[in-house]
Amino acid sequence: MERRIGKFMEEKTQVQSTEILPAHEGRTLADATTLLRYGQVIAAPTDTVYGLVCRYDRRGAIEELYRVKERPPEKALPVLLGDESQLAQVVEGELSALAQELIACFWPGPLTLILPALPHLPPVLTAGGSTVGVRIPDQPFLRELARQAGPLASSSANRSRGAECHSAAEVLAQLDGRIPLLVDGGSSPLAQASTVLDLTTTPPLILREGPVGAAVRRVIA
Repeated sequence: MERRIGKFMEEKTQVQSTEILPAHEGRTLADATTLLRYGQVIAAPTDTVYGLVCRYDRRGAIEELYRVKERPPEKALPVLLGDESQLAQVVEGELSALAQELIACFWPGPLTLILPALPHLPPVLTAGGSTVGVRIPDQPFLRELARQAGPLASSSANRSRGAECHSAAEVLAQLDGRIPLLVDGGSSPLAQASTVLDLTTTPPLILREGPVGAAVRRVIA
């Protein structure tokens, strides 16, 4: 594995193939975790759409995610968590009663909450802002990956202005050779980006409707 990582980093600017490993295969989690610890960007399935992920606290890795995706740097990245205990690594202060209710109702699942960010987070992650989007995806492989590698900066696994991807084949069509590993978890069950709710405003504001927008409105009404 380390030889493959070293080869990829040496040949990063050259055209090459992305390795595809099935999520259910034993070595996939270990290989994915190792790549993330080396500061690499990989693609993995979520419950919404396929995502690009890297370590949330590695500036170089986050910059590489922007490069791979060709994403404008003024757009902040959300963070995917393995468990609620990881909130303390990215979110500042105590959760409000409303935040706790929403988490109980919708996590793990397709709801991203915008909350106050810890001040030491890399500015490249938050686009220099004071907030961060967080969620726990309802996808076992990705949650275990976050548990082992730490919280994951993320974005949909497609090039900017490209279509969001609902399968490994669709990711490969856009990003082959730009990342070392693509984890194949089959088709994304929701095939739709998450609902985004900003809890730093009064009243809370839904920034993206997503799969559970109507249900969220009933909770915050």
